Amino acid sequence: MKNRKMMRITTVAMAAVMTATLIGCSGSAAAPAPAEPAQTEAATSPIFPKGVYLNYAVEAENPEKSYFYVFDSEETGHTDDGTVGIGVPFACKQEDGSVSFSFGGDDGIWDVLTVDSVENGIVKGHFEDGLELVFEPVAGVDPEGFDAQNYLSEAAGGDLIYKAANGWTVKYDPKLFTINGGGPEVSFVYTGESAGTNMITATYNVDKDAKTAIADLAKSWGDKATTSEGIFPGTEDVTGYWATLPPEKEGSGLYSTAIARDYMDGYLMFELTGHNGEDEEANMAVSDALAGIIDSIEFVTLNFPDEYKTKDFYVFVMMNFYTDYKLIDIMD
Repeated sequence: MKNRKMMRITTVAMAAVMTATLIGCSGSAAAPAPAEPAQTEAATSPIFPKGVYLNYAVEAENPEKSYFYVFDSEETGHTDDGTVGIGVPFACKQEDGSVSFSFGGDDGIWDVLTVDSVENGIVKGHFEDGLELVFEPVAGVDPEGFDAQNYLSEAAGGDLIYKAANGWTVKYDPKLFTINGGGPEVSFVYTGESAGTNMITATYNVDKDAKTAIADLAKSWGDKATTSEGIFPGTEDVTGYWATLPPEKEGSGLYSTAIARDYMDGYLMFELTGHNGEDEEANMAVSDALAGIIDSIEFVTLNFPDEYKTKDFYVFVMMNFYTDYKLIDIMD
């Protein structure tokens, strides 16, 4: 049978059990209250109702707790690794005492999870390799749209990751930016204290190449705009094309910068629109926040073992993990 350990779990962890002693409000300590018995439940189907489940190994120490099983229904779902932002789809058959999983596509191979216990909603079980795993339900989380990286980052107070459907990502501070739109055009609008509108608009289009798109944009800005070339952010050797309009010395303080690259038979452009006010410190804070988004641009490259490369798997990756649509072509 194929080795699927990397799909089922990527971290090893051990859960610690703690007990508490209750102290009365009188002058002397009350006798320890008896511990509440674990609510052992029958392992009846469905073992996993629709929801998100944190997955880790019983025997491991100090679990990272960054790997999840996301059940979109009682029959389908996907894994989601919060460390690398990648997972695999699965189909499942839930029966009393066991759940059979088919990972990565319809290849006819089913891995059986034997359920050892269900206590307070926490499922423990093992696959044929014998490694005992924990599946801990995550309360208050909707499996639709769940993203492990953003879930963990938000819990830690960090930046979130915007993942575009055609293969690029940026990081942004949700306390400072709101996102509008989606698909071929999305805007990151600065919501902190600032003068005027400050935002970045990302656009994907196939009506021209990147160099022409930048030249046309610079022309629309007027004689003060300049153009240049360099390496596009998030790459090592991809040519980027810049258009720059310096800040107005009088009036609104408007300034603009745009950068574009050839991308998927068209171009991808990030256009920054900003306004400077009289508060230099506030201007710098806005500029740094906008620059942080541009500097965080990354392009997703996914490498999977050959055994996972079914057409169904790539369709799932395209829809859920923002890779290049052209990956589908190799399966046709």
